[in-house]
Amino acid sequence: MAVTGVFARRATLRRSVRLLSSFRREQGDPPRFYGPLAADTVDLVSDLWRGAHGEPPVGRRVLDVGGGPGYFAAAFTEAGLHYVGVEPDANEMHAAGPVVAREAGTFVRASGLALPFADNSVDICLSSNVAEHVPRPWVLGGEMLRVTRPGGLAVLSYTVWLGPFGGHEMGVSHYLGGERAAARYARKHGRPAKNNYGSSLFAVSAADGLDWAASTGALVAAFPRYHPKWAWWLTGVPMLREFLVSNLVLVLQPR
Repeated sequence: MAVTGVFARRATLRRSVRLLSSFRREQGDPPRFYGPLAADTVDLVSDLWRGAHGEPPVGRRVLDVGGGPGYFAAAFTEAGLHYVGVEPDANEMHAAGPVVAREAGTFVRASGLALPFADNSVDICLSSNVAEHVPRPWVLGGEMLRVTRPGGLAVLSYTVWLGPFGGHEMGVSHYLGGERAAARYARKHGRPAKNNYGSSLFAVSAADGLDWAASTGALVAAFPRYHPKWAWWLTGVPMLREFLVSNLVLVLQPR
C-alpha cells in the first residue's frame, strides 16, 4: 500500500470545506482554528504511518517543529503518541495562555534550524506551516530528516507563496510583491503584520520544496494538504501547482 493510501480515503471535499471555513478564525479566535486543525493533523500523521507500517502509531514519539503554543499537544497525546513540541519564540509558546494544557507533552525552546536532538531519535517529525516562516526552509527539512530514525516519517507541510493564502493576513496583496504587501498592511493597520514579509514570512515555492525533497532520496509522497484526493494531480503540474496547491505536504521516509 502507498503511504498515502489510508489518508486518501479521508481526503474528501467535505473535509476540505470544513477546514478552509475555519481559516478565517486563525487570529481572531485561535482555539476555533487550531482545534480542528490539530485533530486533522493527528489524523493525517496517523494515516500516513498506517500506510507506511500497517499499524497505528500508538506509543511512537512525534517531534513537532514550530509547535507554537501547543494546540497540537493534547490531540497527539490523546491519540496515544508521545509529543515533543519545539518553538524558538518564548512569547509564541505562551500565546494560548491557559487554553492549552501544558501537562500534555513536552515543550522545548529551540530553533528548527538546529534541533537539539540526537540523530535518529524520533519516530515521526512534523512541521506544520512553518517552512514559509524561516529564511532557510530546507535546512529545517534537513534537520527533520536527521532526527528521524530510519523507517520513520518526516512530514513537512507548508504554505506555497503564490497560492491564495501565501500572504497570510496580508491577503491577496502579496501578488503585488511581498514588500509592497507588507507596506500596504502596515499603512492600513498601523503596525507590521505578524507574518511580515522578509522577517517572519518568506516566499517558498512548490517547485523548490519538491526539488529539495527529491534530492534527499527519501521522498515517498507529495500532495496538497487541504484538497480532496481527486485534486491531488495538481502537484504534478509546473506553474499551475504554484497557484492552486496552496499548502504542500512532503512526506519523507529516511532509509
